[in-house]
Amino acid sequence: QVQLEESGGGSVQAGGSLRLSCTASGYTDRNGDMGDATWFRQAPGKERQGVATIYLGDGSALYADSVKGRFTISRGDTKNTMILQMDRLKPEDTGVYSCATGRRYRLAWSDQLDYRHWGQGTQVTVSS
Repeated sequence: QVQLEESGGGSVQAGGSLRLSCTASGYTDRNGDMGDATWFRQAPGKERQGVATIYLGDGSALYADSVKGRFTISRGDTKNTMILQMDRLKPEDTGVYSCATGRRYRLAWSDQLDYRHWGQGTQVTVSS
């Protein structure tokens, strides 16, 4: 069973930075890789939103318009780690950030219904 664990959340003032990590275990990929993976966030009272996704094959990434130019998704030092570098944070970036893997590729990358595996999430709070 795949397990995902996020870390690196916290509180920061607007304009600051945070670095989130997602580590996978129990994966089934024969190469030991966590595969294509995505960061989501959920603000209080709002639906979960896709933030950024990274593809295993070529390392390419896609971002939500609201974070383009400020957030960077990348692979970590090991095959089972994914990073989200968040710079120039805004109060509207506040929420619980979760990583997801196990895409079914039936829906858009930003649709939470397309994913089978989820982490518990880590809280990010940005104050003005």
